[in-house]
Amino acid sequence: MSLKNLTFVTFTLLFTLNIHAQRNFDSYNRLGLQAGMTMFDINTTDLTTRRGEGFMGGFTTRGSFYEAFDLIYGINFFSNNIEILAVNAGGISPQPIEEYLDYSLQAVQINFLGSLNIVKHHLSLEFGPVLNVNGKLKLKDEDTYGNYILENDDLILRANQIEDISKVNFRVMGGLTVGLESFRLWGQYQYGVTNMLKNLNDKGLPKTDFKGNSSTLIFGLVFYF
Repeated sequence: MSLKNLTFVTFTLLFTLNIHAQRNFDSYNRLGLQAGMTMFDINTTDLTTRRGEGFMGGFTTRGSFYEAFDLIYGINFFSNNIEILAVNAGGISPQPIEEYLDYSLQAVQINFLGSLNIVKHHLSLEFGPVLNVNGKLKLKDEDTYGNYILENDDLILRANQIEDISKVNFRVMGGLTVGLESFRLWGQYQYGVTNMLKNLNDKGLPKTDFKGNSSTLIFGLVFYF
């Protein structure tokens, strides 16, 4: 399923669930808009990476479930960045020049989370699964850096050969939300439980056992209507 189709289906589901929630959770149900800053990295021994900053935004809804618990579900759009160490071995200098190259990663996430209210409407712990559907790990300046060699156990692996990573990944999330009933600040950590580099193992590269798990810190705010 394409990102466009997934977005349409998820938004329709979100709207339907919100209408259903309003009928069943008369005590509390809110639809919100949220935005935030991301700090994305890949935990891997196959590449030398450095965390990059990006942004996210999307729709979320929160509804009463049982006593101190709420349910949260929504769809969010991500623009992540990461830096990966590479070597320019083809320059005029006799010594290879190391440089961190910029990559971007666009994604859509669907989450279905539980929320434990420590102070109802003001402070809560949140946790649950996240479905992440992303595009390619895109090298930002391929014309300039596409033939750079990645730092990868002395293998000849060009910078543009790792773009086609796995498109569908699952994550687990934990976080904290604090604020008012209609406006809150939040922070969360997401860890990828699936190997997001697995797709590279089927690309005929000199290495066939790539492994990497996403690691993402997110800080944001949400407005509830």
